[in-house]
Amino acid sequence: METLWTKTARGGFVADRALPGPVEVAVIGGGFTGLTAARELLIAGRSVAVFEAGRLGAGASGTNAGFVVPNFAKADPAAVRRLLGTARGDALLRLVGDGANAVFETIAEEGISCDARQTGWLNPAYGAAAAAMLRQRAADWAALGRPVRFLTADEVRAETGMAIYAGGLLDAEGGTIHPLDYLRGLARAVQHRGGTVLEQAPVERVTAVPGGGWRLHLRGLGEVLAGRVLMCTNAFTTGVAARMGRTAVPLRVYQIATASVPPEVARRVAAQGRPVGDTRQNLFTYRLDRDGRLISGGMALLPLGAEGRLGRAVAARLAAELEIVPPVPTEAVWSGTAAMTPDFLPRIHQFGEGWFGGIGCNGRGIAMTAQLGRMLARAATGADPAGLPIPLRPLRPLPFHRLTPLAASAALVQARLRDRVAARNG
Repeated sequence: METLWTKTARGGFVADRALPGPVEVAVIGGGFTGLTAARELLIAGRSVAVFEAGRLGAGASGTNAGFVVPNFAKADPAAVRRLLGTARGDALLRLVGDGANAVFETIAEEGISCDARQTGWLNPAYGAAAAAMLRQRAADWAALGRPVRFLTADEVRAETGMAIYAGGLLDAEGGTIHPLDYLRGLARAVQHRGGTVLEQAPVERVTAVPGGGWRLHLRGLGEVLAGRVLMCTNAFTTGVAARMGRTAVPLRVYQIATASVPPEVARRVAAQGRPVGDTRQNLFTYRLDRDGRLISGGMALLPLGAEGRLGRAVAARLAAELEIVPPVPTEAVWSGTAAMTPDFLPRIHQFGEGWFGGIGCNGRGIAMTAQLGRMLARAATGADPAGLPIPLRPLRPLPFHRLTPLAASAALVQARLRDRVAARNG
């Protein structure tokens, strides 16, 4: 799939060709989570091999919009504490709140060139009720020592040029990256530290070895022995990934990138270069890339022919919301899949002795995967998984998983109706 990122990537990647011998840890999935976990394990002195079923970047790690947002999309601190208790909730909040810093620190440590900009992330409030909610959310994050504050409506207008918002939350540690360059940089870092990274290496089965350890069966390639296994496959439901992928709702998100906007437009809609994502149920997001292209996204009610249709709809919404006249031509349209868990929190699963998996970034894939990968690496090096900040949950596939896209479409209809009600209520 051609995306803005494949067209503008500056760094390449050459995968390893030969299967490795026995390794201490095998990582299934070469996205942000898997490569972050592999890097952490190598730093800890373990031998590691990463197995990617397709090409690096073909999944969510290479098809997102490049937002680095260190919080939850659908849960606030109070909700996390209610679900997990105060002590466990605060541990998860602190971990997630440091997710963006973890990304930018890794980029600096490994010298990854990926247009990294830690300018902050802006979350404008659509309506008075949303403003009150964000005011409390900002206070809760600030109480945890994070640089999060509430902005007035005038301050949000100065940032975005938009007068429809009643305020907003500013997280100073958020930002943006070129996700494909970041992913390839992580893969090169894993290789540089002595790890193996293979593409086109689908793992079909994992079986126990008598006496301990695991045997990975790779389609058409052979077998690899590993002491421990990490499954980092997001929403994929083929091969060995099926068991974990069916525990989450897959959401297909369509992204567009415009041609470069005039400098005066860029200054008006992104005065500080900050990425924006508002509170509407059918949320509105945008950011600028290094060349001044605007990037935005949306979801489709019906999947048939959605890429072309959504591309036009998102471009029209972008021009209307930001009052760009005449509209800027669209340069690229692509899509990716996010994994949403029922409680909107990340989770770790255990499949057997020394075999763990993680899922549930819920639309916060770049910052959340930095921490999910780190926690999986800790589990693989002997930490008690039940004591990690990310909850250890039983593996429970969702009933009628194949029908979840229909439920997502129904939820999108309801979201648009709620947004209309909010608009009428000012």
